[in-house]
Parts: sequence; C-alpha cells; structure tokens
Amino acid sequence: MRKSRIPGLTGAGLIGALLLFGCGNSSNKKAGQEKEVNKEAAVNTLTDAEKADGWQLLFDGKTLNGWRGIGIDEPPKGHWEVVDGCIHKIGKENVPRQADGQPIKGGDLMTDTTFNDFILKFDWKISKGGNSGVKYNVIEEVSVKNGWTGALGYEYQVIDDVNFKGGLGPKHQAGALYDMIAPNNNKVLKPLGEFNTSKIVFVGNHGEHWLNGKKIVEYDIDSPEFQKLFQESKYHDHKDFTKHKIAHIVLQDHGDDCLYRNIKIKRVD
Repeated sequence: MRKSRIPGLTGAGLIGALLLFGCGNSSNKKAGQEKEVNKEAAVNTLTDAEKADGWQLLFDGKTLNGWRGIGIDEPPKGHWEVVDGCIHKIGKENVPRQADGQPIKGGDLMTDTTFNDFILKFDWKISKGGNSGVKYNVIEEVSVKNGWTGALGYEYQVIDDVNFKGGLGPKHQAGALYDMIAPNNNKVLKPLGEFNTSKIVFVGNHGEHWLNGKKIVEYDIDSPEFQKLFQESKYHDHKDFTKHKIAHIVLQDHGDDCLYRNIKIKRVD
C-alpha cells in the first residue's frame, strides 16, 4: 500500500490534492476529533454484526486482490492503485505515457466474482469537475466481443455535479441510474472533498440507488415505465440490457481522479 501521492503536483497544487484525496487517518487530529478518528479506524472493515448478517468486503484496503480489467487477468497498469486505504483511479494527466507521448491503455476495474441479487455499499470522493461511476449487471463477454475496455451495464453515476463542464442533464447527475433515471429530491450530496456514502440494491427485477442515507432512485426492470426509459436511453440497441444477469461489478475509468473505499456487498437469497 502506498501513501498519498498525486503525481505531477507540487506546492499549493499538491497540498490541495492531498486535502481532496486524503483517505486514511490523520496523526494531527485534535482531541475534540477523537470520535472522527475512531470512526475512520473502521474503514475497510466489517463489524461483527455485518459479518453475522452475511456482508463481505470487496476491497481489503491494501491491495487490488479480487479486481482486474475487462478481458485481462490484472488491473490496467498505471491507471489504478491503492492509496491510504482507497482504490485510486489515477487521472489521465498522470498516467504513464507511451513513447509517442500518448497515455498507456487504461480501462474499467472489474470484480473477479459475479453477483446475482445483492446490496452493495461504497464510499466515494471525486476530483473537481471529475466523472466516474459504479457499474453493475455487467457481462464481461459483451465488452470483450466489441473490443471495449469499458463495461456495459447499469451505472450509478459518480460525478462532481457543481464543477463538471460537460453539461449535466438530470439523468447524468450524481446518484442517477445513468442516462435512464434522475435522482429524486431526497438527494443530498456532500461538498467537494468529502466522502459520499452510496448503496445499490439489486434484487430480482427491483433496483434502488441510495446516497448518504437517502433513497434517490427506484425502479422495476419489468415495468412499462422502465422499458420506456430504456428505449429512450443510449442503451436501446442492446436488446438484453434490461435483463437481470449474474454479473460483475465495475469501477469506471472515465479518465478522472476518483477514490473508492469501504466497498462491501451482501448477497440476498
């Protein structure tokens, strides 16, 4: 496990990056912040109650064991690392370069394991103006067949709503079921530089997205409303897209710095 390092930044830029991307405990906490330290100590662990309830960690806080790229046996080199107890998607400005100056090939980060019915929890922090996502219901073979390094699947949008410069419609904002369902008015997004806590429920034909303790998206795959949203989305040419599959979970490589931690899952019988 490596300590916080944002390549290519020095001085004030480095200080700002470290403030944004800090994951682990700080040794400079004041006495009045003892509760926060204790809370941070539980990062990337399971409580006894969670263990008894069937939860398992998808990230051990130290390695990328259990994760790999699309169609390859290891994580995309130079694009993903572990920094202070977080999975760090290295920004495109700082990935290694080829001889011609172009960045080396990246790609999404995918679980080795597939899942059917589940509840997934994770914390995330995005860089200023950054864009990423957590995908589920992902069949690897579809991407491999098409030569993609990015996965096709349902996507929980992870993005900086305030500073993203690409233009954001409601269905592309943080917490959305990307390009299909916008978050509702329960949504409360943490300020830039703080971790958000998210949850995905995917059981049978029912799905939910939660953000910071509030349910912000809910859908039923077999409903006429969902099928209409699918037909209006960019996915409409993928005829089996709406089918619930035994499939992988994926962290998206959208080229921007992003941090993930506390990734845990519970299979639902």
